[in-house]
Amino acid sequence: MNYRNLSYLVLLLIGVFTAASLYFASRLRFDYNFDNFFPKGDPDLAYYFSYRDKFGNDNDYILIGLDNDGSVFEQEFLVKVDSLTSFLQRQLDVTAVLSPTTVKSPVIEHFGYFEIPYLHLEEPARYAHDSLQIYQNRELVGTLFSEDATAVSLFIQTTDNLSKEASDTLVVAMKQRLAELELTQHHMAGKALAQSVFVEKMKIELAIFMSASIVLVIVFLWISFRTLWGVLVPLVVVLLSILWGMGVMGIFHKPLDIMTVLLPTILFVVGMSDVVHIISRYLTEIGQGTEKIKALKITLKEVGLATFLTSFTTSIGFLTLLTTAIVPIREFGLYTAIAIGLAYVLSFTVLPAILLLLKKPTPKAPKRTIFSWPILLRRMLSFVLRYPKLIIGCSGLFVLVSLIGILFIRIDTTMLEDLGDDDPIIKDFQYFDQRFSGVRPFELHLIAAPGHTMYEPKVLQEVEELEIYLRQDYGLNFILSPATVVKTINRAQNGGLQDYYKLPESKRQWQQAQRQLQAFRNRSELTAVVTADAQEGRLSGKMPDVGSAQATVLNGSLRSFISQNIDPELLQTRLTGSALLLDKNNEYVVSNMMQGLLIAFLVIAAIVGLIFRSFKMVMLSLIPNIIPLLMIGGMIGYLGINLTVSISIIFTIAFGIAVDDTIHFLSKLKLELMAGKSLPYAIKRTFISAGKAIIITSCILVAGFLTLLFSTFDATYYVGVFVSLTLVFAVVADLFLLPVLILYFYKPKRK
Repeated sequence: MNYRNLSYLVLLLIGVFTAASLYFASRLRFDYNFDNFFPKGDPDLAYYFSYRDKFGNDNDYILIGLDNDGSVFEQEFLVKVDSLTSFLQRQLDVTAVLSPTTVKSPVIEHFGYFEIPYLHLEEPARYAHDSLQIYQNRELVGTLFSEDATAVSLFIQTTDNLSKEASDTLVVAMKQRLAELELTQHHMAGKALAQSVFVEKMKIELAIFMSASIVLVIVFLWISFRTLWGVLVPLVVVLLSILWGMGVMGIFHKPLDIMTVLLPTILFVVGMSDVVHIISRYLTEIGQGTEKIKALKITLKEVGLATFLTSFTTSIGFLTLLTTAIVPIREFGLYTAIAIGLAYVLSFTVLPAILLLLKKPTPKAPKRTIFSWPILLRRMLSFVLRYPKLIIGCSGLFVLVSLIGILFIRIDTTMLEDLGDDDPIIKDFQYFDQRFSGVRPFELHLIAAPGHTMYEPKVLQEVEELEIYLRQDYGLNFILSPATVVKTINRAQNGGLQDYYKLPESKRQWQQAQRQLQAFRNRSELTAVVTADAQEGRLSGKMPDVGSAQATVLNGSLRSFISQNIDPELLQTRLTGSALLLDKNNEYVVSNMMQGLLIAFLVIAAIVGLIFRSFKMVMLSLIPNIIPLLMIGGMIGYLGINLTVSISIIFTIAFGIAVDDTIHFLSKLKLELMAGKSLPYAIKRTFISAGKAIIITSCILVAGFLTLLFSTFDATYYVGVFVSLTLVFAVVADLFLLPVLILYFYKPKRK
């Protein structure tokens, strides 16, 4: 067989597929869709979509906070605020603007309906009186005006599901106008802003991750192989793997989001593992004087099965993410698993073809220094054989300490959990939490009991009782409901006096209010709160982002209050909204993580069982891979890091990657035992032969994942930290604990 011609043919075919991948990869776009993080398949999600169709989105808004050095009741400052308001009202994707300079108090007289502004912008002499009126109105304080009267807030309602491009255009226009008006002390928050910023961060971080990964891997490859081709050949193979993986995403029109933006970096370091194992074994054979083609055949025979199994188990680790209800995480797991499979194919097609075409490497005699691989590995093995009880004792101690730490793990999420505490966007969100009504939306679906309507006095009294509880005990602000609408109408019918901001008390007042509700039934202020048939209503508000754990406690108390104090014969309720759905992700964190790990454990157990036909060896192989996971769990608990959906995936990813070293070790051990070697001698040969590749690949993996520390996203940062630590713990366990366990507890069958 002419292997040289076959190599050229393989490279030609690879070139064709690479060109196609390049075309499809060029079509990839960045995207951040907030709704994708809702738990797919959850009954509350379908309910929310139905509710949203009736009342609109609860998170399509932007908040602008404006500080003034002195009091906000200064004409120069208020004129700028009013100019900004007028500008925002003219923007294409803005449906409404609630501003301190345009908010008005409605008044209904016999001769008609008119509105009185709370602020008389052109009459500074009236500011003192205006401020008294404003600060007597609890609807305005903490919503449009800060408690200390040094800041104001604008609420901008945008069109539903604003696209990334439209969000960018609006945000840029707003920032430009703020700069023109010299409103430098401003803060912004909202879905459109977060969407714009997230995508820009993803673009920057992708470039940083890839650049850092390439530099680090080049350094490790040079240290390991000391040749130019030993650096360039692995790089070419892995870069092709990344391109192919991105091409697959392009074929299925899958955009790069906050999860899949990690794919190139992960594939870069994971794909390098197979390549390093192949080259290391190949150079070992060359160093023993084996002819090039024969050396390559021996390498593919000995390493082929192990690398297939490791690629398979790593893919399984990512495929277990399909058990989660979060779409971006599911797609991340799927496309990463596919890309790892492609990397394996390329490693056993492109790499052998290139090695056949390259000149045979010149074998180098090992230097007799304490830093040579053979001497280093022999010293490590000597330590293992001399102190087995110490190794087992330390392992048990680490397990005990880790289990205690796991007890301190707290499951909690916030609306922008992926951003660090020092991120400017987080600072702005905290600004609105501290100085105004907050950024976390609240939605309660109100349903009039059969035979009643939302505008009936008894039903509205039930709604008002809910409002009082939500304001005083739940911490809700900026409340809007059918009751607030009727109270506003009652106040309007009584000269706009704040004392009348309450439900009507007399039959005549109720009748007047009902007439006005009928007259205004088509106004947006009413249709956003009550359906046309008056059978369903909405109680919405804003509150500080207290986190999902605290929100779950508050919701439990609210449900208890409703069951004890709200008459179901008059009013029925159900919590809903985007914030509730994000909180529900917590319910899936532990179950999804355990499902994923269980699947991964079973797959690894099946593989080891097929190799050794021994249940005892299955258990021994799992121990060195479970201990690192326990240690990571303990560290998360001791460090007080909240376990979120994004962080929970670390365990399945890390296990799928870390178990590769175990499989390489056991595969080599099996070959040695099949060759008739005794167990101690087989372990020695395995340790010396496979140890170098295990250490090198682990170093490359750790270095690659450590590049994620440059991320400004908390989830990405923690993936980098904890996967790296898991890999370090795993390689120590595989090279120190695993040999001890095998020597102590495994007895191979005699032939």
